[in-house]
Parts: sequence; structure tokens; C-alpha cells
Amino acid sequence: MPSLPDMATPDAAARAQEQAAGQTARPEDTAPEMRAALFEGLLRLGDNTLILGHRVSEWCGHAPVLEEDIALANTALDMIGQTQLWLGLAGEVEGQGRSADDLAYLRDVWDMRNLLLVERPNGDFGATLMRQFLFDAWHLPMLKALMRSSDQRIADIAEKASKEVSYHLERSTDLVVRLGDGTRESHARMQAALDDIWPYTGEMFIGDGHDAHLAEAGIMPTPESLRTEWDAYVDAVLREATLKRPEGDFAHKGGRQGTHTEHLGFILAEMQWLQRAYPGAKW
Repeated sequence: MPSLPDMATPDAAARAQEQAAGQTARPEDTAPEMRAALFEGLLRLGDNTLILGHRVSEWCGHAPVLEEDIALANTALDMIGQTQLWLGLAGEVEGQGRSADDLAYLRDVWDMRNLLLVERPNGDFGATLMRQFLFDAWHLPMLKALMRSSDQRIADIAEKASKEVSYHLERSTDLVVRLGDGTRESHARMQAALDDIWPYTGEMFIGDGHDAHLAEAGIMPTPESLRTEWDAYVDAVLREATLKRPEGDFAHKGGRQGTHTEHLGFILAEMQWLQRAYPGAKW
């Protein structure tokens, strides 16, 4: 099995030296356009884990075996926990008094900034695993880059999340290989899942002005910079799984800017109905 990307913790002294050199500025002290870019960047991170966490949670009680039911539920819980951290920081950066719960439950479809990939329907077990694998293979390098962020708060969240995501990637990699190189039926299902979801992976590597601002400040990496590592890892796993990488580079996009598929509306209707029906309700 291909080795997981190196997750060595960035040297704390080097990071402190960078911060002392003025490469870090708290959002409260930055220009409005930089604060807006940081808010957008944090929403994108939090919305990805929010929506995929909800999608994966839909398997609870429905997975093919008990072990997978528990594993998927734990994966969903990990991602929702990460959402709390990213959206909590986003609300702090915005400075409008909105909490992580407000940002999760009181925004509509056009305000969400998640990748189109994560809102795709679960499909069968193979489709869910393929979506998870392709996301995990991007998510871990992203967190690895964020651990070197010039914003200490982002670096700390990324370091915590990376421990969970390392396991997510290890698990999804193992299952993709086992099913891809398994029976004729499992191989066919995994190849069909890969062919179906592949056009939604390109969006992970398409940057915009917000990304450029954040990269210039050393806060977040450019999406394009993650492509080489993702390609190398995914290609190695697909070879071991005897699966064929789809040809073509067409990419569905728009989710990071608020343009989504019809699937997201149904997710939000289910996820937000209690807060919408009883505004401000508390347990």
C-alpha cells in the first residue's frame, strides 16, 4: 500500500521566527479585504467537513456490517468536530457575533462554500468510500500545509485535525484497494464510482482571488500547490486497486463561490429544519 503523506510537525521555533518577522497578523489588525479572504477561507474548510460529515452520518444504522457502521459514524463525528473549530474561528474573524452554530444552521445554499464533491449523494457503499478517499487524499495535504500557517490559530486546528484525517485516509485507502482488487462485482462498482465522481475532483485545485491573498500572507496554501501530491498518491492507490484513472481534465466547479448542485438544498433542509422551525431554540 502507498505510504501516507509525511505528517511531521512543523518546527515550532521556525514558525515562531516567521511570526516574529511580521509574517503573521491577527485578522483584527488586517485590512478589510484580507479579513474577508480569511473569512471565506475558513468557511470553505468548515463547510467541507460540515457537509461531508452530514453525508457520512446518513450511513448510521445502514452500513453493510456493524464495524463499518461504527467506523463511518466515527468519521462523521470527527468531521463535525473539525467543523466546530473552523466555523468557530470564522465567526471570530467575521466579528459580527455569529457562532459556529449560526454559521452552520442559519446560512442558505448560496452562502455555503463547500466543494461540490462533498455534497454528492452517498450512492452505494463503494461510491461513498471512493468519495471519501478522493477527499481524504486532498484533505491531509491541505492540513499539512495549514500546520505551517502564519496564523497560529489555524496551525493549531490543522495539527489537531491532521491526527484524525491521517486515520481517515489510511482507512479509505485500504478499503479502496481491497474492493478495487477484490471480486469482479466489487471491482466494477469501485470503477463505476470513480468514473462518476472524478469530474468533481478538479475543483479542489482551482484557486481564486481569496486564495491568492491568503497564500501571499502565508496563511493558507494555493489550491494549485496541492495537486502534485494528490495526483501522486491517488495514482499509486488506483494502480494497487487495479482501477483505471479516468481520462480528461473537465472539472465541475462553483461550490467554493456559492454555486451548488440541487443536492445541497436537500441536505440543508434536513440539517437545519429544527433551527428554522424554532429559531433560537435551546435544549
